[in-house]
Formats: sequence, structure tokens, C-alpha cells
Amino acid sequence: MKFAEKRFNKKLDKIRRLEESGVLAKKKKKSRAFSKFMSNKLAVLGTCIFLVITLACIFAPFITRYDPALFDLLNMSKPPSMEHIFGTDKIGRDLFARCLYGGRTSILIAGCGSIGGAIIGVILGCFAGYKGGWFDKICMRASEIFMSFPQLILVLVMLTIMGQSMVNIIIIFICTGWSGVFRQARAAMLSIREEEYVQALHAFGLNDFIVCFKHMLPNALSPVIVNVTINFATMILEEASLSFLGLGVPMEIPTWGNILNAAQDLYTLQNAWWIWLFAGIVISLFVMGVSFMGDGIRDTTDSSIQG
Repeated sequence: MKFAEKRFNKKLDKIRRLEESGVLAKKKKKSRAFSKFMSNKLAVLGTCIFLVITLACIFAPFITRYDPALFDLLNMSKPPSMEHIFGTDKIGRDLFARCLYGGRTSILIAGCGSIGGAIIGVILGCFAGYKGGWFDKICMRASEIFMSFPQLILVLVMLTIMGQSMVNIIIIFICTGWSGVFRQARAAMLSIREEEYVQALHAFGLNDFIVCFKHMLPNALSPVIVNVTINFATMILEEASLSFLGLGVPMEIPTWGNILNAAQDLYTLQNAWWIWLFAGIVISLFVMGVSFMGDGIRDTTDSSIQG
């Protein structure tokens, strides 16, 4: 009994030393990754653009005094001025206020869609990659079905079935955005489950869920985070496209796409350029910022391209 107890204590000490060395290595890796991210000028610029636009949309009531839904028939289609810095639309609504308040809705839809899809994809991908078997096969076939259709076409089909509303668009984005995250999380777990520390955890008889989601998942999050930023930027563009076509969020709710919807006719494009130009610039800057930030995260977390 004493020999078995000593052997067990030695194994515990060995695992503690491995954990301590792993914590130190992770701290060094994080500081190095942060330094590399800060040295990437495009990534820092993208992060600044993302934060500025997001914070401006969140604190919109403190930045503008105009109501985005308030009609002003005496100031219809007014060009930019000191009173209305982005001008007004066809029924006199302030476009700067609509850009700020519309950004709230667009960012909320894309954020909920990308994060919700990531949560489902990570949960299914981690467990499928860890356990394998019939569960892995079913999840793989389901992801292949969703990925076999172009995402925008699939969104349009589901939107036609479910109807137009902000909640429905978020649900559709979640349903169409989980498959890519699932495959990345699954691929990461397939390689991690062969590591020595996973085998040691198995030897101590830990629960599969604890091993999978507590000890293995943190090491598989890097590619998932990058995929979330890509999905986020894609969903911003998809929401804008759907609303521009009149198939997205109802027109009474301000979004970036609904602002562009007012510029479908040739007369507006030629003579009221401010109605579409500023909203288009904001969308482009935001998507570029998210893309640059995602590229910076990828460069700092992908071990295959680290110098």
C-alpha cells in the first residue's frame, strides 16, 4: 500500500510540475503574441477602426441629438451641412444618426449570428473530434450539407420560409455559420487528443466532458477566434445586402443596409450621393477593420507562420 501511495504521489507531483511549466509557457506565449500583434500596423489600425465605430454606435445618444426615425419634411434630401453632417434622406431623417443607430442593429445581428454559430460549432466540433464514432459522422454529414450551398443563397431560401424579422435573421445566421467553426474545432481536437497530457488525464479517470471542454478546448480556440472574425465581417455584408434588396430587417428599423436601400434609383445615385456614400464608407471601413484585426489574430496565434 505504501509503495502504491508513493507512486501515486510521484505521479501527482509530475503532473503539477507539468502544469506549472505549462502555465509559464502560456504566459510567455501570450506576451509574445501580444507584442507581435502590436507590431502589425494593419491589425492595430483595424482594431482601432473597429473600436471607434462600435463605441460610436453604442454611445449614439451622446453623440447625436437627432432621432433616426424622426421625419422632417422641411429638410428632405439636404446635402451635408453643419446642422446635418451626413445630410438627410428623402423624408428628412438625419443620416448621421441613422448610421450610428443603424450600426447598433447591424453589429448586433452579425455579432449574435457569428458568436451563436461559434458556440454551436465549438461544442459539436470539440466533442465530435474528441469522441469520434457515430456522433462525429452525423455532425460531419450535417456540416457538409450546409457547406454545399452558397451561404447567401441558403440565407435567402431560409428567409423566404421563416419571414422577415431581426430575430429570424439572427437565427438564420447562426444556422448557416456554425459549420465552418465546427470543422476547425474538430480538426484541432483531433490533433490535441493525442497529446501526452490528455493521456495522463485519461489515466486518472477524469470525465470526458471535463477533459474535452476544460483541458483541451483552451488549446483549440485560436483558429476558432479567427473564424469568428471572418464570419462577423461576412454577416455584416450579408445583412447589408439583404436589407438593400428589401429582404432583410423591416424598413422601419434603421440598419446600414436599410440606409442603402433608399439609394436604389438612378436619380438618387447621381443627384443625392450623400444618401449612399457615407453609409457605404462606414460599412467598408468596419468590414476592413474586422478583417485586418482577424488577420492580426491569425498571424499571432497560428504556430505554422510564427517566426
